[in-house]
Amino acid sequence: MALQKKTVRLLILEDSQNEAERLVSLFRNAGQATRVHRLTSSDDLAQALQQTWDLLICAPQSVNLDPGEAIAAVRRQARDIPIIQLTEGNDAEAITEALLIGAQDALPRGEDEWLLLAANRELANLDERRARRTAELALREAEKRCQLLLDSSVDAIAYVHDGMHIYANRAYLELFGYADSEELEGMPMIDLISACDQVQFRTFLKNYQSLEGSAELTCSGNKLSGESFKARMHFSPASYDGEPCIQVVIRAEQDSAELQKLREISNQDPVTGLHNRNRFVELLDAAVERAVKAGQQASLAYIRIDRFAALQAEIGLGDVDLLLRELADLLRAHFGADVQLGRFADDVFTALHEGQLPQQIEPLLRALLARVDAQLFEVSGRTVQTSLSIGVAALDEKTARTQQAIERAHRCADELDGNALKIFDPADELAAQASRGNLLAMVRHALDTNSFRLLFQPIISLRGDSHEHYEVLLRLLDAQQQEVPAAEFIQAANQAGLAAKIDRWVILNSIKLLAEHRAKGHRTRLFLHLSSASLQDPGLLAWLGVVLKAARLPADALVFELSEPDAIAYLAAAKTLNQGLGELGCRMAIGNFGCALNPFNTLRHLDAPFIKVDGSYTQDLSEQENQDALKALLAELHEQKRQTIVPFVESATVLATLWQAGVSYIQGHYLQGPSQSMNYDFSSDET
Repeated sequence: MALQKKTVRLLILEDSQNEAERLVSLFRNAGQATRVHRLTSSDDLAQALQQTWDLLICAPQSVNLDPGEAIAAVRRQARDIPIIQLTEGNDAEAITEALLIGAQDALPRGEDEWLLLAANRELANLDERRARRTAELALREAEKRCQLLLDSSVDAIAYVHDGMHIYANRAYLELFGYADSEELEGMPMIDLISACDQVQFRTFLKNYQSLEGSAELTCSGNKLSGESFKARMHFSPASYDGEPCIQVVIRAEQDSAELQKLREISNQDPVTGLHNRNRFVELLDAAVERAVKAGQQASLAYIRIDRFAALQAEIGLGDVDLLLRELADLLRAHFGADVQLGRFADDVFTALHEGQLPQQIEPLLRALLARVDAQLFEVSGRTVQTSLSIGVAALDEKTARTQQAIERAHRCADELDGNALKIFDPADELAAQASRGNLLAMVRHALDTNSFRLLFQPIISLRGDSHEHYEVLLRLLDAQQQEVPAAEFIQAANQAGLAAKIDRWVILNSIKLLAEHRAKGHRTRLFLHLSSASLQDPGLLAWLGVVLKAARLPADALVFELSEPDAIAYLAAAKTLNQGLGELGCRMAIGNFGCALNPFNTLRHLDAPFIKVDGSYTQDLSEQENQDALKALLAELHEQKRQTIVPFVESATVLATLWQAGVSYIQGHYLQGPSQSMNYDFSSDET
């Protein structure tokens, strides 16, 4: 079972079944999984709009439903469905009219590449809108929780705008001796400050308006009773009811010295005195927020000590700490007070440079490399030399997460051999994603050296089947023994014409392992994927017959799975293969089922006892419409006496729904992820 990818739910308004199928194939050939519905009437549209859809493509004309009426119906129901209107030729008037009535784009029919680009743009925009709505809901929930925390906090907290109170919690009221928050609303905060400190407070507040981040002030406060007390006030930027303001947290001064000392200790690395990891990440979070919201760029330097493990073994733990202190002092002297420094890991320092791009701090960092490389550190009477590797990443408006910046700088440092510097280049990341090394060479090497890896994921019966079922999955490891995404190397293999050869490798090695496993008394059946290349291979059946005979394996122990798109595209070849497999005694399964315009049309031609529904049907089964869609599909399959498999079962919450729907088999990480062994205990499963 491959990793689940997002499936696009596509509506098509097109009278021609063939043209609609062509549009679906266009998306699938571009690597986009789709679930499709072709609109046939206004009633059909009204019914379809009860569900969630990602994109509507309208033909220039339709006798069943006018495109303008369809667009109006979508807008009338306020459904967030991007619409692309196709036109006859490059008709500027028709394009303008389509945009005016609510289509997101309009373009000539037949411009397939243009259509895919427009569709990808609108789908990306839709994802952004959905993410924003989700974030807004989460924000409202967080604001509610924050309000509850504010109201119940033991700290005295107020929000101040232009020097005036707009909110004060109960602890704040009690601190100053007020009974009701209305007494403070609109009152200048300076009225709560002792006369002797008002000038200082006014100057501080005026200067704070132009500052970023947090600040503290210690002064005297006046209670309503006239009693004075010393207080430490912590100021930080905030918003209240959507308006920018200042959050003020006040703590009595009598315990502030002790608390301040504890706070400093909790934020420091005990060996070097620099910020510890948690504190540095907090500073980095704030810098990322400023970069995203205000465009204030910054740079992160990830400074790793070379050969640290060898140094530690050579001079011992105690002396390594002395070396780290000397390095920390050197960093302080080299960077100055404007740079935030942290000890991020045993052998890693980090430096946050505010307001500077990586290229601007490069000379400073190269000077650091030269300085450390030339330095002779004296540790317990012996001379120690070391060097650094520095990775640098920018913090800018495109930095989505703090962890992203850390990972980029970390990766750059890890790629160095020592005493060197590398700045993260977004182009390198794009190139790595595009190539991931020479995939084709890796695939050929795996075939030549028999070094592909087979994994097995159990398929569990909900109806008491005595057989043990596993799906066979293929994995490819790179030079670092990391898994290459299956979609990437399989695509490369398909383009190079190696898919059929890989299929035979999988079949041959799976049969060998299965024969050994069944010899131990297991009634095991394997599901094996066949590519479109094997589907069209006229020599496959004869070769398979020879292999089965040599392995002395019953043919019904193998189920060959075709994907629904391949079965549709090569239906004649699929029928021939289906018949040949039946003669050998093997069975056929159809995977990714239910996404075609008319999925059951395929089953009229193929005797496939096992049907694995597309993973999109198990996405968010907490929604009633998704449950209804899955149950309707399963009901029709069960009426045809097909055994159904539902993949991507990731939690126990969906099991009751699947049981009630009569599902035959389930599969997913909730039960067991892919494993190198056929080791699932089917006898203990009570599902």
